[in-house]
Amino acid sequence: MSTEPLTYSSYLRIDDLLSLQTRRSTDPRTGEAEHDELLFIVIHQVYELWFKQLLHELDYVVAAMFTNNLATARLHMKRVLKILKTLVGQVDILETMTPAEFASFREFLDSASGFQSAQFRELEFVLGMKDRVQLDWFSGHERERLERRFGEATLWDAFIAAMVSHGMDVPVSATERDVTQTIVEDPALQALILREYHDEAFAAVCETLTDLDEGLQEWRYRHVMMVRRTIGTKHGTGGSDGAAYLQTTLFRPAFPDLWAIRTEF
Repeated sequence: MSTEPLTYSSYLRIDDLLSLQTRRSTDPRTGEAEHDELLFIVIHQVYELWFKQLLHELDYVVAAMFTNNLATARLHMKRVLKILKTLVGQVDILETMTPAEFASFREFLDSASGFQSAQFRELEFVLGMKDRVQLDWFSGHERERLERRFGEATLWDAFIAAMVSHGMDVPVSATERDVTQTIVEDPALQALILREYHDEAFAAVCETLTDLDEGLQEWRYRHVMMVRRTIGTKHGTGGSDGAAYLQTTLFRPAFPDLWAIRTEF
């Protein structure tokens, strides 16, 4: 065991952290790395750190739901919402980079692409947006993590379990749902949710879930617009479809039943 006193730097491993921003580009005029590549690396590393925290929080929320601790679940969903707002704010920083500045180092990214973020795919799986095809994009330990997430109950399934624990007559279509499938609208479940909305605590959880869903959609929209602003209609790095693919993810809610009931009040 080290006899050195614990410091801010050693606790947070600052030296290790600051050594991870390795630029690959070279400015042909100066022979130095392109200035704006550092911003690109830092932003995306910070995204991955926030994705790690989001998964940590959502796993806690799922566990709380399954133990019928809705107050704790809602509290930590609110934290998730704050983090999502922070992710949206980071897009503002990326948008200070012009298309020309991004183009100055884009070729050095080679086949690397944001589509390869295993943690973001994990987030989608936790929230019930499951696509088996996405597993084919990964291998090794990332594939193993995604396989596990793919087979696990989602936040929505945990919410359904909490409804059952509260004595609600939840339809079998919801309690026996295949957790490996993307969540689809369930009219029978919608009718039950509407009947129970008089319960303020239950309604508050539903509204927080809706907030979370909206927060994710807001981040997706800002991300799409940032990509369009930066590369237009070009293909993304790594051969991805860029903004064209990202646009297909817009306005696809994670919890469709909570949006469908809005017209019934």
